[in-house]
Parts: sequence; structure tokens; C-alpha cells
Amino acid sequence: MQKTRLHKLLSCILCMVLIAAMALVTSGCKGDETAEPDGSAAQGIKLPVEDGAELGEGETTFKVLIADKEGTETHVTVHTDKTIVGEALQEIGLLEGEEGPYGLFIKKVNGISADYDKDGVYWAFYVGGEYATEGIDLTEIDPEIEYALRVEK
Repeated sequence: MQKTRLHKLLSCILCMVLIAAMALVTSGCKGDETAEPDGSAAQGIKLPVEDGAELGEGETTFKVLIADKEGTETHVTVHTDKTIVGEALQEIGLLEGEEGPYGLFIKKVNGISADYDKDGVYWAFYVGGEYATEGIDLTEIDPEIEYALRVEK
């Protein structure tokens, strides 16, 4: 009789310990709510960045103007060791895109999406104030030139 009681008591204690352990394990699996969904968390930047922000690390410095669909302009200075504009902006998490038949198709800049299929708008790339003649993933960085990304129809 006493063995049965002891066996039931140990079973109850074991169940409570297992329930507590499961609760701790499942709460530890919860996603990090502060992480950036656009991949910028790897570089430690929080999107959208503010006007005048200095981003990245490296020997080369260049300027980028970002204009959203309302025309709000954000000027940033990028520091990098990359040689291509698109690579530098992707590295710091400021630009997201996907490879297409004509190179990198820009989907999101500074946390702002432009979806041509949905809204009829896209991210246009400018070099020195002129519409770019080659893609952002082919354009070599020139520290003397300001680059721009603008949402256009």
C-alpha cells in the first residue's frame, strides 16, 4: 500500500517537472520580436533609417538619396569595402531584391516596398542625377557621385 502511494507521488512529481521543462523549452523557442524581418538585423541597422544616417564600415564612402512614393527624401552616407553599389547596399541591409533576367530587381529600399505587379510602382536607380544605364548590381562605386533610388510609376 505504501509502495503504491510512493509510486503515485513520484509519478506526480515527475509529471510536474516534465510540464515545467516543456514550458521552458517552448518559451525559449519563441521568435525574437525585435529582429528586423528584412534582413537588416545582421548589420545592426533599424529600418527605416533617418535622414543623414551614416551606415556600414569600410574605406570607401558614397552618398545615396532614397525617395519614397510620397516624395520624402532620405540622404544616407554608406561606408563599405565593396566595389559595387548594389552589393554595398545589400550588405548593410538597406536594399533587398531578387535576381531577374536583367540583373537585380529591387524590391525594397530602407524598408519600403515597391511592387510593380500590385501598385504599378518600382524602384528606379539614378547615377549622378541621370537614370542609370546599367543595373545597381553592375554599377561600380564612385565616391564623387551621388546615387539615388526613387519610387516611380
